[in-house]
Amino acid sequence: MILWAVRWYCRYGISYRDLEQMMGERGVSVDHSTIYRWVQRYAPEIEKRLRWQWRRPQSTSWRVDETYVKVRGKWAYLYRALDKEGNTIDFYLWPTRNVKAAKRFPGKALNGLKDREKPKVINTDKAPTYGIAIAALKAEGKCLEETVHRQVKYLNNVIEADHARLKQLIRPVRGFKTLKTAYATIRGF
Repeated sequence: MILWAVRWYCRYGISYRDLEQMMGERGVSVDHSTIYRWVQRYAPEIEKRLRWQWRRPQSTSWRVDETYVKVRGKWAYLYRALDKEGNTIDFYLWPTRNVKAAKRFPGKALNGLKDREKPKVINTDKAPTYGIAIAALKAEGKCLEETVHRQVKYLNNVIEADHARLKQLIRPVRGFKTLKTAYATIRGF
């Protein structure tokens, strides 16, 4: 029952109260705050157990971009990386948009990847922070020296379209209370 509730919430973007009613129709009496706690506890665990199957990038061309989500009534930045086919590689939630976050995110995404899995091409928008961050990662040896950084807007259409799909799931949530709960919920999405 718990896994059903967590899966439905993360997959279909419904509110906790609607999910409470759905579970009630199936004979399971559960409060919406309990479902919230289940999502916070089990969504990251499910993602961690499934990650070995899909975390590895399928191509060496990455699309990196950021979008906004509401956390405690303020906008926070959700950095995301997708491969060429649209598979999520990793994401990073940070309250500000700066070079530190732009450097930290690819460093996190590259962590643990073998050289053959690291990107040969990183496509970003025209934000200047990405160029600085990728150059710093190359200097530190975390990113391959031959990695090409392309700032071509239309190449990021894959990730821009995926942002819209993610926002559809986030809309019923109506924002998050803390970065920690936002991170746990988005991991499930």
